Amino acid sequence: MSTPDRTQLAKFLAVAVEAAARGAAELESWRSRFSVTEKSRADLVTDADHASQRVVKEVLLGAFPDHLFLGEEECVGKTVEETRPPADAPFVWVVDPLDGTANYVHDVPAYCVSIGLWAHGAPAVGVIHDPRLNEVFTAATGLGAHLNGKPMKVSGVGRVADAMLSTGFPASYQKALANLETWAKLLEHAQSLRRTGSTALNLAYVAAGRFDGYWAHDNYPWDVLAGAVLVAEAGGTLTTIDGKPLDPFRPDILATNGRFHAELLATVQR
Repeated sequence: MSTPDRTQLAKFLAVAVEAAARGAAELESWRSRFSVTEKSRADLVTDADHASQRVVKEVLLGAFPDHLFLGEEECVGKTVEETRPPADAPFVWVVDPLDGTANYVHDVPAYCVSIGLWAHGAPAVGVIHDPRLNEVFTAATGLGAHLNGKPMKVSGVGRVADAMLSTGFPASYQKALANLETWAKLLEHAQSLRRTGSTALNLAYVAAGRFDGYWAHDNYPWDVLAGAVLVAEAGGTLTTIDGKPLDPFRPDILATNGRFHAELLATVQR
């Protein structure tokens, strides 16, 4: 299967936008009637997660039946590496039907549907739909990044001291403690730190120039793949925490506007 051209990417993006809208509508329809269970301690899942994933999958595979689908709710219990598609896999849709489930459960308006396309070993399409703010972040490789149809770009902040940075803490207590060490380091150096509870929105906000950077040690591909396309197409830089090229099937990520990426890497690694 050949690398997608601009026409194909535009078609993939349009269908992903439709799928995200359908998923977001499901989330809103379930807001007052869902039930909640725990995958593990403090790691929540609701009826809305499953309903959203079901319609997203129907739209994507209805349009592209030869593509593969990797959804969060089908991967419970797998490690990050175990979710990696085979090297010769065709196009793979990587979906978080409800990123920010704890926010959703508590009616905090910071959650979204995140849809990314993995094509030939690289992120190619990203759509993040926030139903509460009616914001749709979109991007495809070589086609730029947009917010509600208008071009967006990363911020112009040039150093960590002037930066608003965001992060995410996993549900696991021990893994969360590990990130507290990085939080403590950056608390001394950055202008301000934020934790929104939605990795996808954090990356969308980096792409939109609202946040200047984002770091995390414990993500899954459905958390970051769509947002990675947004940040890259908006002019930002993405790597692993040790400075290697971004791999969505590794748990660590560092995303910035690119202007102070090396400085932030050095600070986090110090």
